[in-house]
Amino acid sequence: MDPAAVTPESFNVVHLFLQADWVVKLVMLGLALASLWSWTIILDKLFRFAALNREASRFEDKVASGRSLEDVAAEAGERPAHALPRMLQGALKEWREARQKGQASEGQVAFLIQRIDRHLDATIARESARVESGLGALAIVATASPFIGLFGTVWGIMNSFQAIAIQKNTSLAVVAPAIAEALFATAIGLVAAIPAYIAFNAFSTAAGKYAARLEGFADDLSTAIQRRLAERA
Repeated sequence: MDPAAVTPESFNVVHLFLQADWVVKLVMLGLALASLWSWTIILDKLFRFAALNREASRFEDKVASGRSLEDVAAEAGERPAHALPRMLQGALKEWREARQKGQASEGQVAFLIQRIDRHLDATIARESARVESGLGALAIVATASPFIGLFGTVWGIMNSFQAIAIQKNTSLAVVAPAIAEALFATAIGLVAAIPAYIAFNAFSTAAGKYAARLEGFADDLSTAIQRRLAERA
């Protein structure tokens, strides 16, 4: 680049992108798409976890209100979207089927409790997998973006050294724009990686807390069913 052509506008974001080598441009575009992808997941998870925890708190309040579990389960509808009412309805279904068969032996009671626990565990596993979907993508963006940006930087610096060799001029005005383009690729990589890394850790913690909340509800529900069986015996 002609040193006389270097102006402050040569270092703005748009100019750096337009003047970059095609390989560096591809790196920048890929990182920008990765950042957009990760932000889509981040916003989705923010609203999803807020809605899940809000609905869980509302349902737990209904269960703790003193109303019968059957009434609470019926109020949730036939196909509730949230895991807690599905867990309650599944456990009550097993309970009703066992009650219709009449007096149960000790072995049958133990088998009923085992079936209920398996149903609750399966529901928790499916729900945990559902809320954790997308976290793998955040992990990929968080770990890969800095290295992809570094690749763009190395490629751009190679081009700057070629410019020095061709023009036989080591003036900073000659190499500065090319180096700025190269470093811009690293900057975009960090812009993509940092939010993805923070979000991955935050949502992993939130998913673990939500799974623990489901497990706690499952333990309370299993205890309530066992209490009913003991009273019936």
